[in-house]
Amino acid sequence: MQSSNGRARGAGGGPESSAGGGEDHGAPAHDVKPEDPWYDALASGWGEVDGTGTPAPAVPSARGENSGTTVRARDVYLEVQRSAAFQEVRSRYRRFVAPGAIAFLAWYVGYVVTATTAPGLMARPVAGAVNVGMLAGLAQFLTTFLLTWAYARHARLRRDRAALDLRWDTQELTRGVQGGAS
Repeated sequence: MQSSNGRARGAGGGPESSAGGGEDHGAPAHDVKPEDPWYDALASGWGEVDGTGTPAPAVPSARGENSGTTVRARDVYLEVQRSAAFQEVRSRYRRFVAPGAIAFLAWYVGYVVTATTAPGLMARPVAGAVNVGMLAGLAQFLTTFLLTWAYARHARLRRDRAALDLRWDTQELTRGVQGGAS
């Protein structure tokens, strides 16, 4: 194999010679086999062949350099974001998350402050070797699981259906902007 300077690898005594045939960092990309599980070029859309047998076009830039479809698709997302349905989903999310987070943080800070300022209270035995501090610490875990369950339930009952409808509408609108491409 040749190096980038045209000489065979290992020829000569310079720093580019490899003693014992080390790694070849200059291997061309076409030597990589698609069967290699670490080769994800096809997963990213590079090198795929479209129906005509030619490579598919490059992925469009996310910066909006193509003013045609990208700007109109962006307008669709802005329109959806400004819609009453989207605002309702966001307000339902905020009405649950803000009070839940505040209550949980207050409970956690209260636990930490009580543990540091009132060690006698936290050391008070409840049953055998179990004291108030241990029960409060275990209650922290319990409230974490309860808050997670309540969040998942709230999302399932009050937000998921509306968010799925918004997603469906957005996909339909962007398909229309892109000329029916899926």
